[in-house]
Amino acid sequence: MARKRSKQARTAQANALPTPTSGTRDALEGWAADGAVDTVLLGVVDGQGRLKGKELDAEFLLPRLCDGSFTPEVCGYLFDTDLGMSASWGGGFGDVLLLPDRSRATRLPWLPATALLPAEPIAPGAVPLPTGPVAILQAQLLQLAGLGYRLKVGIETEFTVFEGTAEEAADDAFRQLVPVTRDNRDYALDQPSQLTAYTRHLRRVLREAGMPVEAVKTESSPGQVEVTFPYGEAEAACWQHVLFKHAARAVADQHRMSATFMAAPATGVGSGMHLHVSLWRGAEPAMCTERGEAELSAEGLAAVAGVLEVLSVTGPMWAPHVNSYRRLRPRSFAPTRSVWGRDNRTCAVRVVGHGRGLHLEVRVPGADANPYVALAAVAAGIRHGLERELKPPQACEGDGYEAWDAPTLPTSLTEAVAAMESSPLALELLGGEVAGHLVVAGRREVLALAHTVTDAELAWGFAQA
Repeated sequence: MARKRSKQARTAQANALPTPTSGTRDALEGWAADGAVDTVLLGVVDGQGRLKGKELDAEFLLPRLCDGSFTPEVCGYLFDTDLGMSASWGGGFGDVLLLPDRSRATRLPWLPATALLPAEPIAPGAVPLPTGPVAILQAQLLQLAGLGYRLKVGIETEFTVFEGTAEEAADDAFRQLVPVTRDNRDYALDQPSQLTAYTRHLRRVLREAGMPVEAVKTESSPGQVEVTFPYGEAEAACWQHVLFKHAARAVADQHRMSATFMAAPATGVGSGMHLHVSLWRGAEPAMCTERGEAELSAEGLAAVAGVLEVLSVTGPMWAPHVNSYRRLRPRSFAPTRSVWGRDNRTCAVRVVGHGRGLHLEVRVPGADANPYVALAAVAAGIRHGLERELKPPQACEGDGYEAWDAPTLPTSLTEAVAAMESSPLALELLGGEVAGHLVVAGRREVLALAHTVTDAELAWGFAQA
């Protein structure tokens, strides 16, 4: 947590910052001059993968952006907080300076007359805040680049849509949640008109924002929807996912519905965030061979082996919440063991695609994961495999849930935090500051919920205990 700094110190630090790119400053000015934008959201990605920040008046902001006098700050707890916005009091709740990136300004078609100005948190010394989620991923991508590789990523995410707004659900203590579909609608093309209107609206605003959707499908659980985006550069894919979640919630509210990205919003329901990852050396894919369309190269095999090895010690990165582990159940299409297979959805790592499109689908993250942090774990594993020239165990050809010799994935956040904290490998790959930050964040959530009495406990013991 950053300490409170004087105005003089903040000004000195701002003067030391690199000059933000101004590629779309004229676009922001043009939108405002045309009356298309009167509100600018200054947004950062918080520790939970949510868009947070401030709502600014465009007429106030733009002159200050142009003359360099705009030096925004947010409370540093945004990068330490849990889902309930709780954080440690030990740091005094000081501010963190933000560096706006005008080159990435974008219209938000799901909000009226609104544009988004992305920003990144800056630590003392005019460097990115190392425990910010974007910086965590950037550090891993930079080390991969040092080996001559880069990642291309496509994200597919499941989420659940309920009737009624989120506020209405909260007023009822989330006890009477009604999903917009009632039965198994996997791959169905005859959806209720309420859901069709929602997904059409969502696709339209995402397309207008420059984020065209590759596909939308309903899933087997009531109210569950999956959205898939085309693959691209790693950071861009993660940023797109953050905006998608913001849009999905906003559009749902406009239809008097609510969208949740909880990993397990109800007993028996699991929503995942599958990371489709390919490894590239320059302009050429590095995971495939010339010998066969589905045959992994030595680099591809090393990547698989590295990812499998780090999964058990990076749980807080891909399953960051107590609820995350409710999803990881046998026969649920969510993995329970560190196994891999070719086109096998019971595995943690599924090798899928053909020829130059051969890639890994990492199926462990839940929909509640921060995409930057979850992908950082995968990137760290790939780098580990490449550096050590690791080889994976034999591919699983059957039921991955019955691969009894394979390591199990963590079954609770408590277990995952303990595994990360005691792991020399996690410390080596992530560094002490990042690993320590993730351990503290996970432990804080465990403690926050440790003494909560749940509805299930009441139902189990109210009349019988």
